[in-house]
Amino acid sequence: MQKINATINVGIVGATGYTGLELVKMLLKHPIFDLVYIANSEGGTTINKLHPSLNGVCEDAVKKADVAEISKCCELVFLALPHKTAMAYVKPLIANGVKVVDLSADYRLPLDIYEEFYCPHSDKENLSHVVYGLPELNREALKNAKLVANPGCFPTSAILGLLPFLDKRVPNTPIIIDAKTGVSGAGKKLSEATHFVNVNDNLFAYNPLGHRHAPEIAQKVGVAFEEVYFVPHLVPVTRGMLSSIYIQVESEFDAVELLKEFYKDEQGVRVSEVPVNMKNVAGTNFCDIYVKRKGNMLFISSAIDNLMRGASSQAVVNANIMMGLDENMAIPDIAYVP
Repeated sequence: MQKINATINVGIVGATGYTGLELVKMLLKHPIFDLVYIANSEGGTTINKLHPSLNGVCEDAVKKADVAEISKCCELVFLALPHKTAMAYVKPLIANGVKVVDLSADYRLPLDIYEEFYCPHSDKENLSHVVYGLPELNREALKNAKLVANPGCFPTSAILGLLPFLDKRVPNTPIIIDAKTGVSGAGKKLSEATHFVNVNDNLFAYNPLGHRHAPEIAQKVGVAFEEVYFVPHLVPVTRGMLSSIYIQVESEFDAVELLKEFYKDEQGVRVSEVPVNMKNVAGTNFCDIYVKRKGNMLFISSAIDNLMRGASSQAVVNANIMMGLDENMAIPDIAYVP
């Protein structure tokens, strides 16, 4: 374990967005990580000007991202960047010995699947040794990782709900995932789809059965893409994610007891006796899961904060593990309720 009196210099590239803000908030309170570098694509400002909620808390300069400068001052960097943009930073940073937690999609998938659903990949070499950053799945591998692909928010919610029951599923039957997300998942960039007038008092599916998080879910749980029926919905809330998952099972077993046993040693997953909701996990790294069985059908309900467990807090957990620290160091565990 890392010595408690040591400090580790870290940086953030992509501080403009919501996930960047959440990273800043956690890292400012981290007892070991020292946030020495904050950057975006333009620089020339301060973090409190980008995020006025930080007035009087942090007024550090935001620089224009520069790989050489990052490499001189940081042992680890968080990339809160769009896909395609991130890989351009990962390649030289890894070559310079900087550890990277990438919040984009650039390293989450094998090359063929990535290029089918995203774009051509320019850093095939690093795809061979990246670790997918879901601690419940890859904790041991994360301890020695140099590059971590932080999971997508929808896949995090769905995979954690599915993992305990995959061995009980009837082979080749549909995995149906009906998921709802808050508007912050679309990021800060303005669009017609996320305009207040369109979102308020409204609810709608988008990219049903064709969303690019579906292959990530399928690949990580080891099933064929054709067996995953994933439909995301946008709901008029700021933050939060709720996945309703339906699978067919064949043997007799106590689903609740199996769920409890599977996650009994996991601090980031809470098993609920009643249907879960988004509010109880808002602002935390918790994933709350509920399960109910009727005949051969399981209903699994999984709730996370899309900006936290679905992005930034999970990224800090991964960084903690990579650097030999307690994985929950600086991770918020009290929800924004009411």
